Amino acid sequence: MTLELTFPDGRRMPLDRPRVMGILNVTPDSFSDGGSYGDTSAAVARAMEMIAQGTDLIDVGGESTRPGAQPVEGTEQCRRVVGVITRLAEELKKAGSPAVISVDTSLVEVAEAALNAGASIINDVFAGRDPRNGDGEQMLDLAARRGAAIVLMHMKGTPQTMQQNPAYGDVTAEVESFLLSRAAAAERCGVKRSQIVLDPGIGFGKTKEHNLTLLANLSRLASHDLPVLLGCSRKRFMGSICTPPGGAPPEPTELIGATCAATAIGVMRGVKIVRVHDIAANRQAADVAWAIGAASGVRR
Repeated sequence: MTLELTFPDGRRMPLDRPRVMGILNVTPDSFSDGGSYGDTSAAVARAMEMIAQGTDLIDVGGESTRPGAQPVEGTEQCRRVVGVITRLAEELKKAGSPAVISVDTSLVEVAEAALNAGASIINDVFAGRDPRNGDGEQMLDLAARRGAAIVLMHMKGTPQTMQQNPAYGDVTAEVESFLLSRAAAAERCGVKRSQIVLDPGIGFGKTKEHNLTLLANLSRLASHDLPVLLGCSRKRFMGSICTPPGGAPPEPTELIGATCAATAIGVMRGVKIVRVHDIAANRQAADVAWAIGAASGVRR
């Protein structure tokens, strides 16, 4: 069975090949590219460059969720993202591009403003829970009411606390159980199954060993007929693996090869979407992994 995503305007995106989601942070403090695209024109130009390199989705974020990052109020997130999404939607329409815009936020007011501006996907690191009180289903209700796709991510704690000695009994089982429970909650709120994406939250409340275990077991999460998104791009746990003897860990921008390795392994294990900074290299990694999977008879 070929999975697909459906969007508010009636468009469909079949997941019959790996899809690449390009990261567009319009923040001053994101861990890798903070401050690079704070100007609307620069952000839209970067988005169009990523599309030319082969991305299928553009994920626009106005709040850093790196470890220790402080929350950003909804009014400020809207100031950062809404103009960019509006302009980008206009440019995509003029270019006749099928690329889809996503908004990276956990605040329902920001998500709704982004949908009004032209976004079709909500990428929520709190998996539909309100980060201000840890509960509530307003984001899931919004996705259902607007027909938006939604990415539900696993995170232990919050960006402020998530790396403070995270512990699991069985990280794969616990992440899987959480994500399936949030998918069920979304469906109870009226979100269609074709609008739900699962993200194991690599690096969000996990040690290096937790991350590696989840990557090794991606096929388990991908076995539930819900598309899986993988976000490993430039993450520091890979730098600790790639550090040369006696040398310093690579900077995040030097982890393109490491990210491509994770992309290829993810695709071979059933991941449908990879969320990355470096589009061209990861597009190649995803496509080659997909072709090898087809030749070996294990394409998912």
